[in-house]
Amino acid sequence: MIDPSTVDKIMNAAQILDVVSDFVTLKKRGVNYVGLCPFHEERTPSFSVSPAKGICKCFSCGKGGNAVNFIMEHEQMSYYEALKYLAKKYNIEVVEKELTAEEVAQRNDRESMLAVNKFAQQYFTSLLFDSSEGRNVGLAYFHERGFRDDVIRKFQLGYSLEQRDAFTVAALSKTYKKDFLVKTGLSIDRESSSPFDRFWGRVMFPVHSLSGNVVAFGGRILRKDDKTAKYVNSPESEIYHKSNELYGIYFAKQAIVKYERCFLVEGYTDVLAMHQAGIENVVASSGTSLTKGQIRLIHRFTENVTVLYDGDAAGVKASIRGIDMLLEEGLNIKVVLLPQGEDPDSYAKSQDATQFIDYIKKHQTDFIRFKTSLLLDEAGSDPIKRAALIGDIVRSIAIIPDRVIRSVYVKECSTLLETDEKLLYAEISKYQNGRSFQNADRVITVKSNEDTLPSPEVTHQFVACEEEERNIIQYLIRYGERELYAAPDEKQEGRTVSISVARYFLTELAHDHLTFAHPLHVSILKEIESHLGDPSFVAESYFVQHHDPEISRLSSDLVADRYVLSKLYTNNPAVVTDSDRLMESVPRVMFEYKNKIVLLSLKEKMLALKHANEEHDEELERRLMNEISQLNYIKSQLSKTLGERIILKL
Repeated sequence: MIDPSTVDKIMNAAQILDVVSDFVTLKKRGVNYVGLCPFHEERTPSFSVSPAKGICKCFSCGKGGNAVNFIMEHEQMSYYEALKYLAKKYNIEVVEKELTAEEVAQRNDRESMLAVNKFAQQYFTSLLFDSSEGRNVGLAYFHERGFRDDVIRKFQLGYSLEQRDAFTVAALSKTYKKDFLVKTGLSIDRESSSPFDRFWGRVMFPVHSLSGNVVAFGGRILRKDDKTAKYVNSPESEIYHKSNELYGIYFAKQAIVKYERCFLVEGYTDVLAMHQAGIENVVASSGTSLTKGQIRLIHRFTENVTVLYDGDAAGVKASIRGIDMLLEEGLNIKVVLLPQGEDPDSYAKSQDATQFIDYIKKHQTDFIRFKTSLLLDEAGSDPIKRAALIGDIVRSIAIIPDRVIRSVYVKECSTLLETDEKLLYAEISKYQNGRSFQNADRVITVKSNEDTLPSPEVTHQFVACEEEERNIIQYLIRYGERELYAAPDEKQEGRTVSISVARYFLTELAHDHLTFAHPLHVSILKEIESHLGDPSFVAESYFVQHHDPEISRLSSDLVADRYVLSKLYTNNPAVVTDSDRLMESVPRVMFEYKNKIVLLSLKEKMLALKHANEEHDEELERRLMNEISQLNYIKSQLSKTLGERIILKL
């Protein structure tokens, strides 16, 4: 962990213009600089850099942030790696926080295991190209499969000799410890014999982590042996958790971001062949079922996934269940069925990148439609099978977080399945309730008191107003320390106290027991509250350069200006800017937030009342009617306030 004082030095030294200029050609425009966005393809510059604010922002794709955010996004590095990158750029010595003895031992073990894997990769690659057995067996196999040497070297492929202990003997002779050879799974140790190689007599596929470290290997046997597994993979270890790794992610990450899409295939050679064809935004699950860890790894770079299936219908049906997890994570899934008898490996070798992409564009379909059509063909006219099909489709639709997308699929599936929409909605509701399905929309609670709502102890749950929260956070970051107005001092008659924008929002939220739902908004609000009254605190610079990369990225986005006034207008006193209208706009965003809460809560109560009527629960009806009456009263007061733009004093 990097020492906080060192992080501050790095953040202060890293000039956004200097950092971005290493990757983007920039031209001055007013007080800012503009250039072509490095995160997506464009012809007209929409990427803006503000040296004064220390941020960059693309007003087309939305990517941006401070210097650390930019390096994280562009180089696909972790926060820690980006800090070290900038420290090296500015010749800053990285001082790390003192670790405990246990943490030191753990780090040393990890570094030793990574060092062993690095040696193994170099050893296997060297054998592939430089030994007669490697060239005649391993390299010949790759050439026979149609792979060029540049692709073989790019993915650091290798070969392990037929001699059962060749690698282990070589590693021990280089003073690598047997303990780490066994921990990484490269060697197998048995009491009855000397340690020997796990991968002997195989071509080798190194598995790279997101940062490029070799964390595991896959080995394919070339000799015919029915008793031996065709593929052998590294076991789980301290540095390798297969459920969190995707083959090819290190080589694909920048292309995934650039093209805003990830192609998902099954095997190592599928990835190699597509790279060779010029399609680099591709990863493989390496023959295992998709896991949440792998899906979240993809989601870090894009929301769009295209799954490539070969023409084997049985294989499609076997793996189709895993795709439901992609839907549950909120990803947009497309499916492409390749021509009969083709897989991504073979098809990529017969096409160039343009032809392959054209085929994908013409034949891709969204997953729900694909699954519905596939299962319909199987069910035919059998009513039992069709009923099971509806249940299967309902389960897939029910886990989609976005309500609008769910409703679109319900409508389309209703047509495809010749089934009433109401029936599908009923089944979805039943399924969600049965598995305690939590909608992606966050829920927060508002508790009334005597000063705000007519009746005390009324608790309302409603879908969180993320956009309205964001508006409040934007004003807090931009103008939090600015004075909104002066109020009478309750402690000393005849004097006034300054009420800042931050104090106004915090007091209003506390008065109505309102709590934000979005975790980043909650964190920012807490930090602003902790700095309340600090005359040296400037919210914008504090949060833009925040140590939490998610907070700094959000803050940079909220302070970015789409347009900058020219000097002609900035020198004109008649021009009214956003900061000049705080007395009007600050209370308004507060009341818009409250109004949204009331409207959503009213909707919820009306639905509950409908159900109470159906169940003939008179006691519940009376209580709900009372709560609805209270909410309507608050709604009328807020509507009046918003309509007249009244500013309420504290």
